[in-house]
Amino acid sequence: MRAEMVVAMNSVAMLDEALTVEERNLLSVGYRNLISAKRASMRILTSIEQKEETRGKENHVKLATEYCHKVEAELEKICRDVIEIIDKNIIPHSSGAESLVFYYKMKGDYYRYLAEFKMGTEKIEVSELSLKAYETASKTAEKDLSPTNPCRLGLALNISVLYYEIMNSPEKACQLAKHAFDEAVSELDSLSEESYKDSTMIMQLLRDNLSLWNSDLADDPEDFKERTGKSGDSAVQEGTGNTGA
Repeated sequence: MRAEMVVAMNSVAMLDEALTVEERNLLSVGYRNLISAKRASMRILTSIEQKEETRGKENHVKLATEYCHKVEAELEKICRDVIEIIDKNIIPHSSGAESLVFYYKMKGDYYRYLAEFKMGTEKIEVSELSLKAYETASKTAEKDLSPTNPCRLGLALNISVLYYEIMNSPEKACQLAKHAFDEAVSELDSLSEESYKDSTMIMQLLRDNLSLWNSDLADDPEDFKERTGKSGDSAVQEGTGNTGA
């Protein structure tokens, strides 16, 4: 069912016409569902690989490593496909501020997923491409979208996750998350009923991450950078669902 939705939405995207809000959400959710299980598999396999290596079980390590490479290849194809569709078929035919923020944010997300398992110069390259896409989205969001807009909040949430998980910059992650949260709080009175649920949900995720990150920094600031960005800790929240995060 997940693959069928992705195939169907790819066909719509390749018509080279602006997508409706419903279509863009279906595209985002379809790919997100497809990739979520593989990202979870990578986290589990990496953990198994490390544990078996500690136990000295080379055969088990070899099996886990081989399967890791298989899942990595599948992940890379999905991410590259999404980025290509966004660049070639979607962004050139999109004009509204929210749509552009949505798609550049989505592009940043899929480069970030690549950065989760890439190493060395490849990791640096896709991390920088992720940040570049996010920054392009941010310029439009800050200019044209309210601080309480779910798309803008989801973007801030995921940029902060990039800094925390991938770039090992916990202070920057906390700064961005707090700024987005505080700005949204100051304009809660103007929040529309239509976006209330999505906006407050993302605000709660920002708050949860801030609590987690500040706690980690307070516990062991010297060891923090060594521990972050490696485990893909599921406790770290990022945007999901129809916000396109």
